[in-house]
Amino acid sequence: MVKRKKGRPRKRLRPENDPVVQKLNQMFPPDFLEKTAKETGAFKRERKVKPVAMFWVLVLGFGVTLERSLSSLKRRYEAEVAEELSSSSWYDRFTPEFREFLRRCVLHGIEVQAQQPGRLLKERLQGFKDLVIQDSTVIRLHKSLMRKWPATRTSTVAAGVKVSTVVSAIADGPHTVRLMGERVAEVKTLRIGPWVRDRIMLLDLGFFKYGVFDHIQENGGYFVSRLMNGANPLIVGVNRKWRGRSVPVVGEHLKDVLPRLKRKVLDLEVEVEFKRRKYNGKRSQAKQRFRLVAVYNDEEKKYHSYLTNIGVDKLEAEEIALLYRARWEIELTFKELKSRYRLDLIPSAKPEVVEAFIWIGILTLLCSRRIFIMVRSVNPEKASRFTHLRWANTFAENAYRLMSAMIESNDIEFSIWTLMDVYQSQAIDPNVNRERLMEDWVA
Repeated sequence: MVKRKKGRPRKRLRPENDPVVQKLNQMFPPDFLEKTAKETGAFKRERKVKPVAMFWVLVLGFGVTLERSLSSLKRRYEAEVAEELSSSSWYDRFTPEFREFLRRCVLHGIEVQAQQPGRLLKERLQGFKDLVIQDSTVIRLHKSLMRKWPATRTSTVAAGVKVSTVVSAIADGPHTVRLMGERVAEVKTLRIGPWVRDRIMLLDLGFFKYGVFDHIQENGGYFVSRLMNGANPLIVGVNRKWRGRSVPVVGEHLKDVLPRLKRKVLDLEVEVEFKRRKYNGKRSQAKQRFRLVAVYNDEEKKYHSYLTNIGVDKLEAEEIALLYRARWEIELTFKELKSRYRLDLIPSAKPEVVEAFIWIGILTLLCSRRIFIMVRSVNPEKASRFTHLRWANTFAENAYRLMSAMIESNDIEFSIWTLMDVYQSQAIDPNVNRERLMEDWVA
C-alpha cells in the first residue's frame, strides 16, 4: 500500500481576514449599521444591546433555525455576546423605528447587490440590461392582525400580508421588495417607470393588462406574459410563413382560427384595444400592436400562447416560450425564503414585530446570495451545478459559525468566563412560585 502524504495543516485565519466575513462586512459595514441605527432612532443608547451584534444575530440566527420567538433570539444574542440582558432591553427593541432600520438595511443590501452583479446575460439576450421577474407571495399571520392585514378568504384564514418582489437575474436576488395587504390586487403592486428601460419583465397572469404592457413599452422596456384565456386579439400580421396552402389568419381573431391550425409554432402580430389610465378625469380608448407567440404542447393537446413586444430580430418564437420558463426563478426564491429562512412562520401578533421578521428573512436571503455568488465565482467550471435550494441548505447549516465569526470580526469580544453568567440567567425558571416535580424529594 502507498502511504498518503500528510497535507500541510491549514492556517487558521482571523475572522476579519476570512474572505466570506470580508464580503459580508463590505455589504453591511459596521459604520453603516451603527449610523442607520441612530438615524432611525432604533438605538438611542447602545449600552448592552449593540446594533452590529444584534443585526448579525438576527440575520444569521433567526431565519435559519426553527427558533421563531423573541425569547429564543434573546438567548442566542446572550450566548454570542456573553452578556446578560433584561427582558425589557430586548423586547422593547422591536419598535416601528427598529422595523425602519431593518427596511433601510434591505434597501442598502439590494443596492450593493445590483452594483456587483452575480451573473451575466448570455449572447441571446445581448442588448438587454437585465431580466426581471415580478410576483408576490402571501404570509399567513395571527388572527388578531386581521384589521391591519385582512385575508382574501376570511372564512378560512383571518390575516395575511403580501410580499411583492421583483427578482433580478443579473443581481441573482431581489431587485425590490414591498409589503402590503393580501387584498391588494397583483397589478397594483407593479410600479412601472424609467427603470424598466432595456429590461425584460416576465409577468404572471395576475399582471395581465394591456395598459400595463403599453406603459412598459412607453418607458422603453420589454415584457413577456402568458395570454389570458379570455383574450381574443385581432391578427394583423404574420412573422413566420409556412409552405403550402396554410390557413389564412390575417384579419381574423385568434380564437376563431386557433382550433383550425395544425402548425407547431405561431408567430403573429396582433392588435388589441384597451382604455388608457385616467387623464383629467377621462380615460381614452387606445389601440396597440404586440407580438403573439403560440407553441403547441403535445401532452396537453393545446397551444401555450405568449404576448410580448420583443422583436423577431431579437428572439425567435421558440426562444420567447423558453424564456418564460425563467419565471420559475422567483418561485424558487419564495420557496427558499419559506422553506429555509422560515418566512412563513411568524407567530407574533404585533405588526412591528411581524414586519421586522419579514425584513430579517429578506436580509438573510441577501447575505446568502452574496456568498453564493462568491462561491460560484471561484468554481466557474462548475457554476451551473450550484443550485439555489441546495445552496440554501448548506448556508443554513453553517450560519451559526458565520454569525460567530461576523460578531468576532467586529471587535465584540467573547470571554468563556462570562458564559457562566449567561447559563445561570437563561436556565433558571422565572416563575418563582411554580411547583417542581422533584422538589419535595431531592435537594
